[in-house]
Amino acid sequence: MATDVTVRGAGIFGLSCAWALARRGARVRVVDPGGPGAGASGGVLGALAPHVPENWNPKKQFQLDSLLAAEGFWAEIAAASGLSPGYARQGRLQPVADADAEALARRRAGTAAELWHGAALWEVVPVSGADWEPPSPSGLLIRDTLSARLHPRRAVAALAGALAAQGVEIVTEAPDRGMVLHASGAAGLEALSQALGKTVGRGVKGQAALLGHAAPQAPQLFVEALHVVPHEDGTTAIGSTDERDATTAEPDEKLEALIAKARRLVPALAEAPVLERWAGFRPRARSRAPMLGPWPGREGHYVANGGFKIGFGMAPGVAAVMADLMLDGQDRIPPGFRVEDNL
Repeated sequence: MATDVTVRGAGIFGLSCAWALARRGARVRVVDPGGPGAGASGGVLGALAPHVPENWNPKKQFQLDSLLAAEGFWAEIAAASGLSPGYARQGRLQPVADADAEALARRRAGTAAELWHGAALWEVVPVSGADWEPPSPSGLLIRDTLSARLHPRRAVAALAGALAAQGVEIVTEAPDRGMVLHASGAAGLEALSQALGKTVGRGVKGQAALLGHAAPQAPQLFVEALHVVPHEDGTTAIGSTDERDATTAEPDEKLEALIAKARRLVPALAEAPVLERWAGFRPRARSRAPMLGPWPGREGHYVANGGFKIGFGMAPGVAAVMADLMLDGQDRIPPGFRVEDNL
């Protein structure tokens, strides 16, 4: 008999885990009052970028494995749903400020060759003079071939479509049935904190914008802490802010400053119209790593939360780990990723 699983939360972690569980034979139902992508997963940015290749730790290794698994994961979702998530691994460019930054970047290139095992490159290249490059005082750029992009809303829609093709319902309300996976983002972190009597994480506001500029084959740019992400649908996303003290999820003057910054740093965006302004609370665990595993003291209840800025990039790995744990009792949760690590 198939194992019953209720997934609470239809964001990127909830939907990805539901997919992995259903593909492994579980009878899954997803419950979210707001529907798919109602929270932070309904944003516009979609930058799937790696951590710097140095000071290696389990979090960076897990993210590397997830980023390398992403192409196959999203191809499977696209095939099952007939919808494109907007995924493409087109790399990223970053400016090199000066001689010291160049020396550091070249050291990291050597470290990436060791840590990434030839699966991707981190290299220093000269500017080419193309329109789609960040300004670089040194005339040099860091280019990595690991960074990828997807369109968050299209990815959520594709996951929802793939789940429907697999016979998985996504409903706004339903009682728990079987094991329960809690993957409800910032609200879920608040509920978990209240239940455990200690703050294990919270929502952190981010803002981003979608501009009407088509560069679907171009790499991402990362300059002065600004992400610039061209999407396949002829739009370009910019973001994002990191506002720990914000109390309302509304676009404001900080986003307008971000838009002005993007226009200054990327001349190709100077006249691009703003199609949408987005703001929301992203779930950040105390450890800043995804929070995975059993809910302490609640038999049959599990947690997959804390994606924060890297939830889409971590999703393939999170889904596989949670399916192994819940269906086979196989614990592959990396060090630092457990709920207890945030207590």
